[in-house]
Amino acid sequence: MDKKTTISEQQFLNEKESVTALLQRCDVFQARSAEIFDRAEQYVEKIRRTPSDSGVEGFMRQYGLSKKEGIAVLCMAEALLRIPDAETADALIEDKLQAAEWKDYFGKSKSLFINASTYGLALGTSITNLDKGEGFSGILGKMVNRLGEPVLRAAMRTAMQMLGGQFVMGRSIQEALKKARQLGKKGYVFSYDMLGEGARTMAQAEGFYDAYLQAITTIGDDESRMEDGISIKLSAIFPRYELLKKERVMNELVPKLKELLLVAKQRKVAVSLDAEEAERLDIQLMVFEALLNDQDLRDYAGLGFVLQAYQKRAIYVLEWLLEQSQKRPCKMPVRLVKGAYWDSEIKVAQEKGLENYPVFTRKSHTDVSYLACARMLLENPDAFYPQFATHNALTVASILEIADHADFEFQRLFGMGEGFYEQLLEDQSLSKRVRIYAPVGSYDALLPYLIRRLLENGANSSFVNLVVDENEPIAVLLKSPLEKVYEHLAFADWDARDMVLPVEIYGDERPNSYGVDVGNSFDLGKLLLQRDAVNVLRLPNMREAMSAEQVTRTVNIAGDAFKRWNHIDVNMRAAMLERAADLLIERRSEAMWLLADEAGKTLEDAIAEVREAEDFLRYYAAQARALFEPALMPGPTGEENVLTHEGRGVVVCISPWNFPLAIFIGQVAAALVAGNAVLAKPAEQTPRIACWMAAIMHEAGVPEEVLQLVIGRGRDVGPVLTGSPLVNAVAFTGSTETAQNIAKSLAQREGALARLIAETGGQNCMVVDSTALLEQATDDIIHSAFGSAGQRCSALRVCYVQEDIADELIRMLKGAMAELKVGDPHDAATDVGPVIDANAKEILEAHIAKMKKQALLCAETPIIKGLEGHYVAPHLFEIKAISMLEREVFGPILHVIRYRAGAVEDVVREINQTGYGLTFGLHTRIEERIHWFARHVRAGNIYINRSMTGAVVGTQPFGGMGLSGTGPKAGGPHYLQAFVTEKTITNNLTAIGGNVQLLSGGA
Repeated sequence: MDKKTTISEQQFLNEKESVTALLQRCDVFQARSAEIFDRAEQYVEKIRRTPSDSGVEGFMRQYGLSKKEGIAVLCMAEALLRIPDAETADALIEDKLQAAEWKDYFGKSKSLFINASTYGLALGTSITNLDKGEGFSGILGKMVNRLGEPVLRAAMRTAMQMLGGQFVMGRSIQEALKKARQLGKKGYVFSYDMLGEGARTMAQAEGFYDAYLQAITTIGDDESRMEDGISIKLSAIFPRYELLKKERVMNELVPKLKELLLVAKQRKVAVSLDAEEAERLDIQLMVFEALLNDQDLRDYAGLGFVLQAYQKRAIYVLEWLLEQSQKRPCKMPVRLVKGAYWDSEIKVAQEKGLENYPVFTRKSHTDVSYLACARMLLENPDAFYPQFATHNALTVASILEIADHADFEFQRLFGMGEGFYEQLLEDQSLSKRVRIYAPVGSYDALLPYLIRRLLENGANSSFVNLVVDENEPIAVLLKSPLEKVYEHLAFADWDARDMVLPVEIYGDERPNSYGVDVGNSFDLGKLLLQRDAVNVLRLPNMREAMSAEQVTRTVNIAGDAFKRWNHIDVNMRAAMLERAADLLIERRSEAMWLLADEAGKTLEDAIAEVREAEDFLRYYAAQARALFEPALMPGPTGEENVLTHEGRGVVVCISPWNFPLAIFIGQVAAALVAGNAVLAKPAEQTPRIACWMAAIMHEAGVPEEVLQLVIGRGRDVGPVLTGSPLVNAVAFTGSTETAQNIAKSLAQREGALARLIAETGGQNCMVVDSTALLEQATDDIIHSAFGSAGQRCSALRVCYVQEDIADELIRMLKGAMAELKVGDPHDAATDVGPVIDANAKEILEAHIAKMKKQALLCAETPIIKGLEGHYVAPHLFEIKAISMLEREVFGPILHVIRYRAGAVEDVVREINQTGYGLTFGLHTRIEERIHWFARHVRAGNIYINRSMTGAVVGTQPFGGMGLSGTGPKAGGPHYLQAFVTEKTITNNLTAIGGNVQLLSGGA
């Protein structure tokens, strides 16, 4: 096993064990703790004597991330400059300014820029909120109101551009170099970062590539800046920079990257490959190794790696880099950073149900990791050229105390750490090089960079803020992270004092479902090996369709079984569901193989569906225990009133083919744990998955007569089931028409009234206004419309796009669609698998042909020639009105409609008039608009600034209204109630002697 694989295995290390091991590497710092403190104290005292109010630091000290004013400014900086139309810009300005109290900040900063900005923001607030204004704000408002909103709008845009200038070194590399010549007089060198978070299209990637090439050429041609370098973000120059696309990455990205590096080598410009999310580390190592081993680049000393200390794997990556560097004739530059994606890494790990976090959960643990890595870098001067990126004086002091050679540098972010690092530049005894990490690009592209850097360095608990806070004792500020960790280790309840693991986010109720990081090469390889090694002979074969007589017999068997099952203790029934969940995870590879083979599920779709099935089992088990606990009702003394629940009787569960495992078991588990006997009728296209899951339920303890499968075509077996007087409830997921037919059948039969729980389709819509970040909107639209080949009930069908941004968004969607791979679902690189059958394909192709005549075809994803099966290419059409769609189109076809900025009420009216109400999406940065849509859109699930699919059990209860279902929501706290009847037992206690407690004076 090579070291890269070993690195992958270390991604989810136990944090306590990991930190304990790192402490052993930091003994040299512990031995010199007194000297380190003294040095750092001198730095802090000088910083406090001459604090800097310029740039980012001044902004953060004035407002901060925890204050509404700071958030308002960041929200405007994020969105205002990219809004092309006046009406939406005015709405954003009003939305962000009216809640803040700018007058509280008048004149409090030493920075002329920040004070001027504060007055300007206060002025804008008074204009947008004149009815509040008396005194200073009111007077200013009345004065400026005469000039009107255009002046305010222009002023706010100018203010945001000025703010951008505090965060971005230059809008072009030429502008940045000009500023660098001035700052260079103080001794600074630079590493330029061309702004761009990640390409969604090949056109974007080529644009970023050209920007990098121009920057390298320009820097190399500027003789005054020969020590400057550049940082390259690989996701910016390749739109599918991910492990699942390894073949494309190695065949397409690596050659492009080599071209850039050869130009950089020729011009003696250093290039660092920037760090990204933890899920991209494995592919990053593969790319880096390929470049290191390239004969044309082996002697290129400028090829550098950026290492994030907050990743648990950092020290192991560094060991691998040492091994690689020792094979080359030149040192390897390594920029050591603490990490900039911490909050998102935590969130992603929880969402994915990973076994642990890939990053440390405490700042002190990251600091210890940073020191351990720093020591290794310094102790291998022949292999590494260390570049220490930090704004923490204690970290700097620690490095300087143990360094015994001068061949390393420090790095700071543009706009931050200026006062501190100028101390180092002025100290002749140190002669340390300080490099500024300098973002370059248009101000409207700065948000992702800005927010990440502020979270990393601007949080109120960070050193950058606390160092200038006179109320923060220096002894507390400079407390060694080693000491903090030793104190932490002394507690016996370490685990209880730390962040809960991803599996524990639901507390005592239930564990989170178990997921897989498909960016981890070790876990991915193991999963694929297990899936592909499935013994197909062990899996169920196709079952023959049942006759009407057989179906009637199963109904009668279920009626008898209910009487026994209903009286089994709910805890026993719940335990069977949990045992089934355990068995499901043990045999996940079989489930994934079946999902790919029978339902056409891609790798990530199959992982998600197995997780959802597990969640249903565990969630309903927990819900049942709570629901079936007898409830003592209030009442008069001498009388006891107890509310209890029991099963309805025989429940028919009719599940669809698009989620043949998750929805199947969600219906079945809810009905069973509530005490019902179940007749499960899976879709005729996917019976094997149902048979496989039913066998697991039986193995978990559910009697075979309590859970029976009914196999056959819906039109054949359905009427027998719904027409039987023994059936007490039907749970159905499918088309609206079929649900209506079931309702009629239930109403017309003899016997007790039956309950129908139906979740049907929807003409699901999304609205994207001009404040939206188009890259984020593109990701969410692509995922919502084309994930699972568009065969989700919740999938996006119609996207309303504000006309001012429509052309740009459509171009981006077209480019992103071109990057999708349509193909075999067993291939891990496939994005879009087949549709379910020939009939579905025929219906979709007929709609495509119709749209090509009646609408504008904007994009069509190419399909590999010779691909056999029921494949339909993702299509994007622009239509004039939603009325052009007579019904839901259940497949990978998206329709776009342009709307005017002031026409949102018309848009919502059109959406509501369809009669459907399942899911709705909205992309906007205007809070008031979010609340307005949430109030007025008639939909069961509303998603803001995210994708519209993938509802999480227990977190996002799923279900619609109107033509989209009856409720209650699946995976929600009220779902089980639809499967039970209530019984109230009233006992007159006085009939057997009265209320003893009352008579004895105890009440």
